[in-house]
Amino acid sequence: MDIFVTGLGCISPLGFNTEQNLARLRAEKDGLVRSEYLESAYKDKKFFGEVKMNTPTLLDQLDLADRKGLTRSDALAFAAFNEAVRHAQLKKEEIESVDTAFISASTVGGMCLTDELYRDANLNTDTSEYTESYNCAAHTLRIVEEYQLKGISNTINTACSSSANAVMMGMKLIRSGRVKRAVVGGVDSLAKYTVNGFNALQILSDDKCRPFDKGRDGLNLGEGAAYLVLESEEVCNDKVKFARVLGAGNTNDAYHTSSMSETADGVIACIQAALSDAGLTQDKVDYINAHGTGTQNNDQVELTGFRAVFEAIPPFSSTKSYTGHTLGAAGALEAIYSILGLMHNEIYPSLRVSELIDGFNAQPVATYTSNTEINTVLSNSYGFGGNCTSLLFGRP
Repeated sequence: MDIFVTGLGCISPLGFNTEQNLARLRAEKDGLVRSEYLESAYKDKKFFGEVKMNTPTLLDQLDLADRKGLTRSDALAFAAFNEAVRHAQLKKEEIESVDTAFISASTVGGMCLTDELYRDANLNTDTSEYTESYNCAAHTLRIVEEYQLKGISNTINTACSSSANAVMMGMKLIRSGRVKRAVVGGVDSLAKYTVNGFNALQILSDDKCRPFDKGRDGLNLGEGAAYLVLESEEVCNDKVKFARVLGAGNTNDAYHTSSMSETADGVIACIQAALSDAGLTQDKVDYINAHGTGTQNNDQVELTGFRAVFEAIPPFSSTKSYTGHTLGAAGALEAIYSILGLMHNEIYPSLRVSELIDGFNAQPVATYTSNTEINTVLSNSYGFGGNCTSLLFGRP
């Protein structure tokens, strides 16, 4: 069964919709800044991929200002979901149909309100409007309620591979005949909780991240939301189709809580699983949007995996050099960037690469490249605990 991408929606440090994101990708302009809205001791010391609008204004623009208990994660999710279903021209009855699934993802959820959560959990305040906002699935439940979704819904948290796994689950639900379409993706917002956690791991860079550069010294945290509308062939014959979902693979190397195996077991296995699922050989991949965080471990391991899977490593880059690491939103956001590249035959580069990593004869694409034939793209997402996911998209 053929499954097509018929709608795209995203909000990120590069812009408030897919069109704005595309313009910044082409212009090689990142969205990494000193934070304006984050309440953190590190807001002026680190670079962050921040959506340049405060939460009240964003909620107001979404006509949600009168809703109680909505977090920044909720606002970002609504923005991307709205664009995706509009882009796919889904009718109200299609959105509400039991044949439409909604699979979302998040690692932060309502924990973006770290201080409020702490005070409520320790009974230091009267019950606040955010009491039901802290869990990982809060944004999913609110979208389900707002849009009167009646089909299968779920929220996935597999760390940084979360929304890639949401895409894979949507694909599997359509393939199995349980639904005819699925809105899939995820959201995460910047939070004191994650900033402190990643800083404790000593993997936050003081500068803008440099994925696949020899001198890389860590990642930048980012925020955003991204959703794709997937539809089976039977319900989207007359629609504009932006890409075909070819396959997906998920594995877990179970090596370490926050590092991947140096032998790249998970990376190799998930790419091979995606290729097998799609019925493709390794030489058919034209471009890889790598996980590429800019940490010492990740980039070294990912290149090790590429070298093991591909006889000749295809052109690759990391768009986290634009947005920072958007955690639970990363898989879906980077899938959208991969599909944009597929649609327009262009590659968005790894920014700030000046020297190759020792031991690898593999250079990421370092400048915006247009007019290059791309028929198949691979998008990789790897999470804490070794949860690794690869997605394959092709021309419709």
